Amino acid sequence: MTSQPTSTPAPGPELDVLEFPLPPPGTMGPPEECARLRECCPMARVGLPMDATAWYATRYEDVRELLADPRLIRPTINDWPPRPGQAADDGPRLITMAELDGPRHVALRRAVAPAFSFRAVQDRLPRIRELAEHLLEEFEEDGRAGDLVAGFTEPFPLLVLCDLVGIPFQDQDWFLPVLDAALAGMVTSEDANRVTDLLRAYMAELIARKRSRPGDDVLTRLVGQCDGGVLTHDEVMAFGLSMLTVGFGISGFFLADSVHTLLERPQLWARLRDRRTLMPGAVEEILRYMPVMNGTVLLLATEDIEAGGQSIRAGEAVIPVLASANRDGSVFADGDRLDPCRADNPHLAFGRGAHNCVGAHLARAELTVGLEALFDRFPRLRPADGHEPLWDDQSVTKAPLTLPVSW
Repeated sequence: MTSQPTSTPAPGPELDVLEFPLPPPGTMGPPEECARLRECCPMARVGLPMDATAWYATRYEDVRELLADPRLIRPTINDWPPRPGQAADDGPRLITMAELDGPRHVALRRAVAPAFSFRAVQDRLPRIRELAEHLLEEFEEDGRAGDLVAGFTEPFPLLVLCDLVGIPFQDQDWFLPVLDAALAGMVTSEDANRVTDLLRAYMAELIARKRSRPGDDVLTRLVGQCDGGVLTHDEVMAFGLSMLTVGFGISGFFLADSVHTLLERPQLWARLRDRRTLMPGAVEEILRYMPVMNGTVLLLATEDIEAGGQSIRAGEAVIPVLASANRDGSVFADGDRLDPCRADNPHLAFGRGAHNCVGAHLARAELTVGLEALFDRFPRLRPADGHEPLWDDQSVTKAPLTLPVSW
């Protein structure tokens, strides 16, 4: 990872620090405040739950530029937020592909690119559909109603990723609670170190298993490249930790939000069900419209930069708000409307620049296959009468915790 600035930024003209914007309770967002901020304060100062502040960027052009700015780096949970009064921590870091920079990052992306290419994902579509059908068959056997999050939208992306990467699906009962703790926020260095140690130990043990008992999966191939001197052990660890921490979670949130949104629009559900030629464009529009990333990308400035009319000092945090950028009316006409026939759609759902999402083709395939499998098995799928979805309204990564449906 690029070395991080250690000096405290010199004080400068201060804007009012706003409360961190959250979507209205019981919704996925984006926060209502984003539209106002785009108009009057596109680079605002906001307070964060861990007693820190950050620049909150809401306009498309600013977000687009910030995502690709090499002077902004992703900190580890061990290094940020700063914890005054605590001794410097020289222990291992939770480094994923997002925190790698320079030649190490390039080498790792080059190594994993073939498995996540468009052609490789297309070749894998029958297997992805098979996994979807298996889950939905089990879900259907339980009765005429159920929770689609627990039964499908949560396990499906995890199952697809485990199958491709080589993470044992049966280990989820161990690593999912650890990941939940990480997503809840690392308030103290002890919290961050505990999660780091657990996940690194698990991944190191899994890498050792792949070395002694190779499989037909991405992790096994990377271990082979490590043994051949192409990659380092730390780079293979970074890939494995990336898959554990964000590889399936965001796809699960997208799928749950997508199903929820379409079921709230039964005419649109029926239109996509009956006209599959609309699906490629509809998937891109769903990716733009779904505000899953309401503020989960946090970057640190390694030097002073100018953005959105503000001076960002070295060491300050910046949050490019993808959910707000993807609704910016200057780029997307009637941006708050879900339009499956939208022609020009340069959304930023997968980021931009050197750290754009390596799994973008896989995420599109999971969303497409997941929806089409639901259309085919449950053509009359609908929200269950008298049962509302549950939400975690304090989370910035908004998706329903439950999705009661009937068919």
